[in-house]
Amino acid sequence: MKKLKTARTAGFCFGVEKAVNKVYDEVGKENGKVYTYGPIIHNEEVVKDLTEKGVGVIEEGDDFTKLEKGTLIIRSHGIGKTVQEKLESAGMTLIDATCPYVKKIHNIVSRECEKGNKVVIIGSPSHPEVEGIKGWGNEETVAVNSFEEFEGLKIDKNRKISIVAQTTYNFNNFSKIIDKIKNLGYDIICFNTICNATQERQSEAQKIASEVDAMIVIGGKNSSNTAKLVDICKKTCKNTMFIQTLKDLDSEKLLSVRSVGITAGASTPKHIIEEVQNNVRSQF
Repeated sequence: MKKLKTARTAGFCFGVEKAVNKVYDEVGKENGKVYTYGPIIHNEEVVKDLTEKGVGVIEEGDDFTKLEKGTLIIRSHGIGKTVQEKLESAGMTLIDATCPYVKKIHNIVSRECEKGNKVVIIGSPSHPEVEGIKGWGNEETVAVNSFEEFEGLKIDKNRKISIVAQTTYNFNNFSKIIDKIKNLGYDIICFNTICNATQERQSEAQKIASEVDAMIVIGGKNSSNTAKLVDICKKTCKNTMFIQTLKDLDSEKLLSVRSVGITAGASTPKHIIEEVQNNVRSQF
């Protein structure tokens, strides 16, 4: 008999769920135009549904002063201090749905810069969350995605360094990078700002992947935390499939397997996970 394992931690984390719910709440009030700063989450299905309901998406390069006044919801990724000030001056009513874990990093970065420390963010420099975090630092604040990139900074050994992490960064990789930096002799203070939900999700995905013949990871193609889940699963289960919705699933790949695992990124709605789960179960 074939078996199916679905991760308990699959799907929306509380920060994403809070942000998405805020947008739907505002749309329901019909008090004027509703915007989000960037797509509210990295999931095309959710963004498409909100667009159909009239929600606009504001990007950093937009001329905020020419937009119809309304309510702007800051997504869970957060934004930088300068961007926030521009939005406020443009007359937008702001609703801050920044994840509390991300807000904590903003405060750390701001405080450590005021102390005169060099702040380094371990994470993807182009990711919206990292860009927002960097926006609470100063002109010296930098983001790197690997130990090699850190080495390339050539920071003075006499400089005190404060290090934070993108909330969805791979915990094991972060630990390895920190150990290597310490071995170089730098005076560092390290803040493990990877959220608990991310660590639990990654650990559970790795465990399930090691116990099954095929692994399905569900999430948006632009979702950083989902991409990391795929990498983690592939290391222990070569037959790992990355899909956005059920229509992307190649069911033929499951015909010869005896066990299947399912997990999903933090921006994947529950109904999409259940749809995939029910389809796989029906084949068993």
